[in-house]
Amino acid sequence: MGGCPFFFRCFKIMFNERSDKLELLRIADAVASEKSIDKELILDSMETAIQKAAKTRYGQETQISAKIDRESGNITLHRVLIVSEKPENTNVEISLEDAREREKNPELKVGDEVTELLPNIDLGRIAAQTAKQVISQRVRDAEREKQYNDFKDKKGDILSGIVKRLEFGNVIVDLGRTESLIRKEELIPREIIKPGDRIKAYCYDVRREIKGPQIFLSRSHPDFMSKLFSAEVPEIYDGIIEIKSAARDPGSRAKICVSSQDSSLDPVGACVGMRGSRVQAVVNELQGEKIDIVHWSEDPATLAINALAPAEIQKVVIDKENRKLEVVLSEANLSKAIGRRGQNVRLASKLMDYEIEILTDSEESERRQADFKEKSETLINNLELDETLGQLLVAEGINSIEEISQLGKDELSSVNGIDENTAEELKKRSEEFLKKEKSEIQDRLKNLGMDENLLNLKGLTPGMLLTLGEKKIKTIKDFAELASDELTGAYDEIKGEKVKLDGYLEDFALSKKEADDLIMAARAIAFD
Repeated sequence: MGGCPFFFRCFKIMFNERSDKLELLRIADAVASEKSIDKELILDSMETAIQKAAKTRYGQETQISAKIDRESGNITLHRVLIVSEKPENTNVEISLEDAREREKNPELKVGDEVTELLPNIDLGRIAAQTAKQVISQRVRDAEREKQYNDFKDKKGDILSGIVKRLEFGNVIVDLGRTESLIRKEELIPREIIKPGDRIKAYCYDVRREIKGPQIFLSRSHPDFMSKLFSAEVPEIYDGIIEIKSAARDPGSRAKICVSSQDSSLDPVGACVGMRGSRVQAVVNELQGEKIDIVHWSEDPATLAINALAPAEIQKVVIDKENRKLEVVLSEANLSKAIGRRGQNVRLASKLMDYEIEILTDSEESERRQADFKEKSETLINNLELDETLGQLLVAEGINSIEEISQLGKDELSSVNGIDENTAEELKKRSEEFLKKEKSEIQDRLKNLGMDENLLNLKGLTPGMLLTLGEKKIKTIKDFAELASDELTGAYDEIKGEKVKLDGYLEDFALSKKEADDLIMAARAIAFD
């Protein structure tokens, strides 16, 4: 930038009284054209440079105004003076009387500004150097701002460029007007890239930085695959087919979910293309990544069956509130559904944004039996019932002591095998048990030293509070600093494997929204 001949010529003209001033305008035109920036910005920069340079001659405290005539290129310098009652510094102030006399304007008042014409003189080498720095910096800033404005709208698009160099596994891509970065983790694994290669990548972020706009590209992002399909499938580009979601295990396998606005058009077939030509073009760009194209459905069960193909599913149990699916299938289909190292079910889970648990029919049967036995024994042991009565209640869908206490005697006696006396006794025992349990919990909470504000937080049951206290979460601030995932549990991906992270209140079937609401209510109290 500093070595540009335009600028050397510019400095000579600005500080030489005998120079052709029209040359300044021609220089501004040339620089604006070369750098693709506004000519007016170049001229403003020149004026700022002249003002700054003039201060080296007239003093830094002096207010200087410089103006380049847009028609002739002539430069005029003015000293700016503030009208004052009692001027203390004549370099920056002028008396009201002198100002009115000089300007021939009796309406001037204190605080107004007047200007005084200064001679155009040779400002010297140091002033010229200062002007050079100002103009160079302003032009650089304008270039960077233009680059940012040019590329900020490219976020979400596929960009193409030439690999310039490799740095510590990262790839620097020359986009013509600027450079971009593909981080090591955003590359397709085992992909061989060399300087000079032409490469396509998805632009996922554009940031304004001091050293210029930073453009971040990715070849492993799921949207890279979606954009490639949009380029290969005209129906997607035209909006007839919509990509609902995408999930990738870069370089290995991917799933993409599509639906059609036209019921007569098969979205999966359109994406595959004649003899697989369309999908193969995307596969080639993704270095042979195997792509499953899934037909979208509003019904989570149908979508799960499509996403887990080729496995044949027997049953899907849906928990929409917690976004969980329980998929039941035969032993023969287990390995197909899970895939190599859990890849198939992991991609299906990402595609649907549901947590998917795979069970064989025998495992589901064992779970049901174990659940039935656990609930029956809870009723039998705590209410001192015989085995037959306990199992009868659970078989009728009455699974807890709380449910028994909430049911009326008529509802209980309507169960086959339970008369009015038995129903009344069940109600009595359940209420006594819950009262005793509540008292014991209150004593334990008191011994744990729980904060009164936390005890009174609406939505937390005594059982939840006891669990929190045992986990050393005893104050409203402790609770407010938690994240919802810490309460409900979550899944995290560690070294490519999905790992279950237990939640403090996971056993209480707390939804993510309920957890968020509790935490926000606690924060309102703790940080008020």
